[in-house]
Amino acid sequence: MARTGPTSTARRTLLWLAAIIIACTLAVGGGVMAGAASWAPKLGLDLEGGTQMILAPKVEGAGQITSEQLDQAVSIIRQRVDGSGVSEAQISTEGGSNVVVSMPGKPTDEERNLIKASANMNFRPVIVATQVPSGAVPEAERTPADKLPVPTAKPVNASDTNWVDAALMKEFEATSCIPPLTERPTSSDPAKPLVSCEPGTGLKYILGPVEIPGKWIKTASYGLAQGAQGATTNEWSVQLTLEKPEGAEAFKSVTQRLNAKYLANPNDPQARFAIVLDDSVISAPASMAVITDGQSSITGQFTETSAKALADQLKFGSLPISFEIQSEIQISATLGLQQLEMGLLAGLIGLLLVVVYSLFQYRALGFVTILSLVIAGVLTYLAIVLLGWAENYRLSLAGVAGIIVAIGQTADSFIVYFERVRDELRDGRGLVAAVENGWARAKRTILASKAVNILASLVLYFVSVGSVKGFAFTLGLTAVADLIVVFMFTHPMLQMLARTKFFGEGHRFSGLDPAQLGAIPLYRGAGRLRTPAESLEVAKGKNARAAGEAERRQTIAERRLAAKESAANEKQMVGSRGAGSAKSESSDDSKESK
Repeated sequence: MARTGPTSTARRTLLWLAAIIIACTLAVGGGVMAGAASWAPKLGLDLEGGTQMILAPKVEGAGQITSEQLDQAVSIIRQRVDGSGVSEAQISTEGGSNVVVSMPGKPTDEERNLIKASANMNFRPVIVATQVPSGAVPEAERTPADKLPVPTAKPVNASDTNWVDAALMKEFEATSCIPPLTERPTSSDPAKPLVSCEPGTGLKYILGPVEIPGKWIKTASYGLAQGAQGATTNEWSVQLTLEKPEGAEAFKSVTQRLNAKYLANPNDPQARFAIVLDDSVISAPASMAVITDGQSSITGQFTETSAKALADQLKFGSLPISFEIQSEIQISATLGLQQLEMGLLAGLIGLLLVVVYSLFQYRALGFVTILSLVIAGVLTYLAIVLLGWAENYRLSLAGVAGIIVAIGQTADSFIVYFERVRDELRDGRGLVAAVENGWARAKRTILASKAVNILASLVLYFVSVGSVKGFAFTLGLTAVADLIVVFMFTHPMLQMLARTKFFGEGHRFSGLDPAQLGAIPLYRGAGRLRTPAESLEVAKGKNARAAGEAERRQTIAERRLAAKESAANEKQMVGSRGAGSAKSESSDDSKESK
């Protein structure tokens, strides 16, 4: 019969943890042997240096670039660079006319072309759309080859389903719009259909060819929508104006076709018109009316922030600007390896202080803390190396700071757990029961603490830019590693140590000696319990430290009860002495009378 006790469960958990570490190590080793990875993490711009490119804008029609267009260009380039996997690139303007891009490492030709290209915004009709966030369809569930669509005629307009052939349907089913995302190009053929995702929602689309190019957008703004009677409502909307006559005429033709489908079925995806920026859908509203003058209003569940963001994307998303690389130079690290060494030294000092405290406070039990920190460090290091290989993540000095801060947070989890166990020992329980009860209480505290840490890291990561993202990322990563270690190493290890002679019998160097912790058994035999006053007297008979600990940990009610018992005992002793004196006097009187 298979053993299913706590010891067997603990052994299996430790084996699973060992398997995770070995699998990660083998993955990195395989990448190193293939020449695609390294045992050392990739470093950021501040520690390794990289490439600096100065981009000069080229405006179509020999026009002049405005400051608003330049700021929007910086935003678009930052999205492109971050989307290519480069971590913590620095993008800024120079002299009000140029854009400076500083990125770690050496950019590839594809990255250079992506940075130089002008923003590509257009409008495409929706042919197929999912209703929920969609990933890649599993191989076994994909449409069989004999049931894939075969166009029966040449498409008559951009919404025609005859655009969808077998190859396009295979691409649609294989595309994932939720993590892990499918890498896709950002410059497609405007005359052909497109498989695209909406990053904000994870929805997946098949779009028809471009019908309204972005260059026909004259302006866009946002504000509170107006009702049918002209009264202002509490709903935010985006107002879009197209150039006349070509933009207005084309928009009228398209909205006539889409509105007919909307009137027939409001839920028909072919009644929608997708706004596409760099081949990603930023919005796909339905055509609820025929627009004859090129002025339309986009409504939906907008907030003021989201309405402004969409208006800015429409206004500047299709910039008639490309960039020419004026210069490209290799730059040295802004901080250098010396700063990295100082940061690592600071982390080592912090780690040594935690080790000294753990051994002083917990004696032999402190070695469990040390091993837990080592395993958490190994998991974090392997994760950073793997992310550097797979996602081009680069470790900056801010990221190192996040790891250093996490050392203290990781040690907190072990302290919470150990103190819960020691509290159970002080209450008179055996070590095996104390470990299980202490874990049940500490687990909730640890989970709540790490949930707050991870939530704070996520918020900081998504609202920040540059090196602050690196700090938030490593802070969240180490919090996850801490949870793995506490659940898969620290607790199982303590379950096994509780059944050893050294820890189970409470050796004075184990850190779990009940006498040193002030644990006073309340049971005194024959179904009777010691009162608080008696327990304190027993503690004083053992040693002063245990007595002090026992007295300190008494509740207010126990202290009051002990005081009452002491007063009652003292009164009883005084009464006994008085009775003895009276008896003696009566005896003397008797002798005299005789």
